[in-house]
Amino acid sequence: MNLAERLQSVRKRRGLTQKDLAFHSGVSLSLIRKLEQGEREDTRLETLRKLAKSLQVSTSDLIIRPEPGEITSGEWESIRDALLGLNGRPDEMPTAAGVAGAVEAAEVLFTDNRFDELGELLPALLRDVLALGDGERQLRSRGVHLAAHLLIMARQFAAAEIALRRALDDAPGRFEEAAIINTRCWLLMRQGDLAGTLDLAARWADEVEPRVSRATPEELATWGGLLLRVSTAASRNNEPGESADALRFAQAAAVALRIEWAPPSDPLREFGPVAVATRRAENYMIEDRPDRVLELAAKIPRSGFRARASSRNRHRLDVAKANMRLHRYADSFEILKEVRVTSPEWIDKQPMARDILGQIVAKRRTLTSEMRELADFIHLEY
Repeated sequence: MNLAERLQSVRKRRGLTQKDLAFHSGVSLSLIRKLEQGEREDTRLETLRKLAKSLQVSTSDLIIRPEPGEITSGEWESIRDALLGLNGRPDEMPTAAGVAGAVEAAEVLFTDNRFDELGELLPALLRDVLALGDGERQLRSRGVHLAAHLLIMARQFAAAEIALRRALDDAPGRFEEAAIINTRCWLLMRQGDLAGTLDLAARWADEVEPRVSRATPEELATWGGLLLRVSTAASRNNEPGESADALRFAQAAAVALRIEWAPPSDPLREFGPVAVATRRAENYMIEDRPDRVLELAAKIPRSGFRARASSRNRHRLDVAKANMRLHRYADSFEILKEVRVTSPEWIDKQPMARDILGQIVAKRRTLTSEMRELADFIHLEY
């Protein structure tokens, strides 16, 4: 059943006309008609959430899940082939120390959002990583897990599944397994599987839950990171009670940890008080409460993030979106420019940035040269 059939079926079962649904959801009648007539095969998640809330179903009941990302260039094909062991073995066997140094350097490329460089490097790095013996399972898992992060970012979902399975097979302990599961939750989220994300993250959060008063930093960061996944998935899936509960427990973990920290088992992901605050702001934006987003954002220190962290950039887009919703278009555009300057390769891959700029553009008769340039840079459709 496609979105048109699904939406029409649920609406009729609720005894609502299209006009009733538009009134209760705040979604325009014309868009509802287009969705039900199949003129639009998909729409923004926030629109689906509004419709789902009015129809008293979960958002995931309406979502049309995208097909796994297709291999669209030689770069991704080379990474996939390396994961499958099709790139052969290196002429000279790598050393564990050399590979460890290469993996650490590659992780910096990811956290700095230098995705093109990382994509060029990964096939050779994966070939060396996978050539290591069983005595270096942790290093093998870490290198392949890094590849999964990049593949998810690039929407190469099928290849990311391969990487996550291989990383999990080699994971040397519970913390490493939980880190990989957290990344799998991200994959499920990007595929639109909110119910699957919620179930997987909640089960693992329960399994790794520590006694907070005696917990190590790694236990706190691992548990807290999974709770943030639970909160976001529940908020998007119209389950505000579960979202709030998860965020409350994550806050307890963050208070106990006191700082932003990336554990050795999950070096690409920081957890701490700022991570919890930005996730709370994200949930407010999902719930269409832009005033609360801006109120909370004003209290979050800019110094709490890595300089070009994806979490920082995502938060800044939430702030840009909140400004746009409150008709502060100039402020919203300034934030988009700021993120473009700090993380050009990151913003280029964000549909949310295109959506925000598209709505700003729609409100203006003429565009400034900066607006036209940014629209071209992030491939805003005409």
